[in-house]
Amino acid sequence: MYDLVVRGGMVITPGGPRLCDVGVTGGVIAAMDAELTGGKEEIDAHGWTVFPGVIDVHLHFNEPGRTHWEGAAMGSRALAAGGGTVFFDMPLNSSPCTVGRAEFEQKRLALEHASITDFAVWGGIVPGNREALAELAECGAIGFKAFMSDSGLGEFPRADDVTLWEGMREAARLDLPVSVHAESDEITRTLAVRCLKEGRTGVLDYLDSRPVIAEVEAIQRAALLARDAGARLHIVHVSSGRGVAAALEARAQGTDISIETCPHYLFFTDEDMERIGALAKCAPPLRSEADRQELWRRLHEGGIDIVASDHSPAPPSMKEDGNFFKVWGGIAGVQSTLGVLLDAARGLSHQRVAEVTATNPAKRFGLEGRGRLEVGCRADFAMVDTRVRYTLEGPQLQQRHQMSPYVGRVLYGRVWRTVLNGEVIYDGLIRAQRGGKFIGGKHAQPGTHT
Repeated sequence: MYDLVVRGGMVITPGGPRLCDVGVTGGVIAAMDAELTGGKEEIDAHGWTVFPGVIDVHLHFNEPGRTHWEGAAMGSRALAAGGGTVFFDMPLNSSPCTVGRAEFEQKRLALEHASITDFAVWGGIVPGNREALAELAECGAIGFKAFMSDSGLGEFPRADDVTLWEGMREAARLDLPVSVHAESDEITRTLAVRCLKEGRTGVLDYLDSRPVIAEVEAIQRAALLARDAGARLHIVHVSSGRGVAAALEARAQGTDISIETCPHYLFFTDEDMERIGALAKCAPPLRSEADRQELWRRLHEGGIDIVASDHSPAPPSMKEDGNFFKVWGGIAGVQSTLGVLLDAARGLSHQRVAEVTATNPAKRFGLEGRGRLEVGCRADFAMVDTRVRYTLEGPQLQQRHQMSPYVGRVLYGRVWRTVLNGEVIYDGLIRAQRGGKFIGGKHAQPGTHT
């Protein structure tokens, strides 16, 4: 007798879609076959597609210290409603930022208290904390994050080239990856100052201040530093086809590099940003229709490794200012990743969706037994009716503030069940209260990770 049997779904396995039952025992997939014997609990998944649970490697729940922006209690529920089972929380936006042992432990404890999904935590690379990176690794950091341009928070200053290079060398010694926000500070800062001096403070002016070349130059520079340091590099939220091309060129030259984009770059364009305004502000900004099409092409062809939400919410008051440069930049979209990728008109295979949202994240960041639906792996599922298209309404959002540029837009694939470690945490309603577990990186000390 299995603890749980999921019956009759189209299961997206590493070998391709498979119509079968899935038996779960002790939170682990114990069997996959055409017809399994009974379970203590059973879910009829006929007509549904069963994906591995989304592993969102890039989001900002602002826990602790800024939970009025989001908080893991609300954010993890939104993740679960979107088919997610694991998230990686970024080291900034929380207060304090996660740049040392004490700050890391404070964040981990806060997330354990609030989250309903499992989670990992990024450490930060900032000027002056190189000696703290080993301590962050011992705490269980999944890797380290650095900004090559202004982060928008004085508490998390950008990493100059020396800070980044030395941080990468230490990360390489620790065998942990470094993720970077790749935009040239010199280009973006100079152009922004020029706009403000000229009294240009609108949406189009903001777009002009962050051109594609700022992304391309920073990717090339980060890749060179990483290659010299022997570090594993992860480029977050690549927004342009030229950015992907720069990263792939670096890979061909020997840099160990992975490429992430976000649903909003696949869904919206700069024209949407001009129309929607503050809710669509992000950095790098939304790009042209040609760039959006190129990202989809790269995604189909395998040039993009991971799709992550970069969920970065803020209170409504921070999205209101006549000077667009002062508006908080961040798109709230943690619940909408599958809804963007499952657009049938785009023709992305369900296996490719599983790869970029679960399998590749687990492989790149060393999450053993996760991200795949096969015997012996964690029983983390997203059960989706991929035939459904729907208009997202604000009340459907589980996040703290029902503000998102996706509200009012047509999305695809209704998530009917999310299962974490064999337990249903979402079935149209949130079923879990707490219980999310910390997933420590490879150097986590005993007792600090599951």
